[in-house]
Amino acid sequence: QVQFVESGGGLVQPGGSLRLSCAASGRDFVFYAMGWYRQGPGKQRELVASITSGRTNYPDSVKGRFTISRDNANKAIFLQMNSLKPEDTAVYYCNRHPVPLAWGQGTQVTVSS
Repeated sequence: QVQFVESGGGLVQPGGSLRLSCAASGRDFVFYAMGWYRQGPGKQRELVASITSGRTNYPDSVKGRFTISRDNANKAIFLQMNSLKPEDTAVYYCNRHPVPLAWGQGTQVTVSS
């Protein structure tokens, strides 16, 4: 069973940038399509980026600002987030896409002045 550990969150001002990292365990990671998800205060968890066989996809809310990438050799995926907005405030998680496995702890991203 693959497990995920997210890191890299923090407090950033609007317009700032953060780079999130996700470390995966388990040998099956390289076969999975992966995604970054987030859950904001009082909101449902939503997908904000996915990567499948090198192809990436983003919802309109983050397109052009977020970039997902992966490093299979080191069992990691990343989310570069630029031009952050207060509405990006959420706990961010990585997981398999489209059928997630057990959720990790996530990493808190707070965008505020």
